[in-house]
Amino acid sequence: MELTNGGLQISDELLGTFAPIVLYWFYSGIYVMLGSMENYRLHSKKDEDEKNLVPKKDVVVGVLLQQVVQALVATILFAVTKNDTESESEQAQHHTPLVTLVRQFLVAMMVLDTWQYFMHRYMHHNKFLYRHIHSQHHRLVVPYAFGALYNHPIEGVLLDTVGGALSFLVSGMSPRASIFFFSFATLKTVDDHCGLWLPCNLFQLFFRNNSAYHDIHHQLYGNKYNFSQPFFVMWDRILGTYMPYSIEKRIEGGLEARPDKDSKVN
Repeated sequence: MELTNGGLQISDELLGTFAPIVLYWFYSGIYVMLGSMENYRLHSKKDEDEKNLVPKKDVVVGVLLQQVVQALVATILFAVTKNDTESESEQAQHHTPLVTLVRQFLVAMMVLDTWQYFMHRYMHHNKFLYRHIHSQHHRLVVPYAFGALYNHPIEGVLLDTVGGALSFLVSGMSPRASIFFFSFATLKTVDDHCGLWLPCNLFQLFFRNNSAYHDIHHQLYGNKYNFSQPFFVMWDRILGTYMPYSIEKRIEGGLEARPDKDSKVN
């Protein structure tokens, strides 16, 4: 099944592979332009420049490397599953009931959240994995949008690429449905690292797991809390790693996500 635009045929598999990558940089670019809005920043621009331990050019290179790996894995995954899904999609892709699509999305969200929670938490508790792999992501003490996928290549494969593949396979979604799911997951991940708390931001209004929630995790006192990503906070609540917070105004201007007094770990 293909999408046609002016005679140019673009396969669902190709869109499912590259649409999330294009959206990643487009949505990140919007936040780069909004970064001067100091009144809505969770950290000052000065803190972003001084506290982070990696130059932004290295972050761009690291993210591009992960996206190349993701594209390769997605291409292989679509090729391997094509024969299994082709007959179904050819017959019914345009007529998939809405309730089925919703179910597939919810299953995919739960699978991705579950995989990432336990892998993410294990990378914090295993000193070798944290020191040599996961600590790369935490060089961004002050998160920003296009650093969302700045990870060690091994972590990128284990958390994001494998997690995405599992959510696709377990949910049973078609390549076309995956375009929308992975695009949505990409936008959500970028938003969670944007470093801003904006009024009327739909991700921040509808998801408790948001930019402030994840910002807590990037701080030293929250390093062993708020592992859940990218959608829900369910596993943190169930397994006792949930750190509640409130949004407060900073004296020098802007905002700050502050842990509740009875939950802050020194």
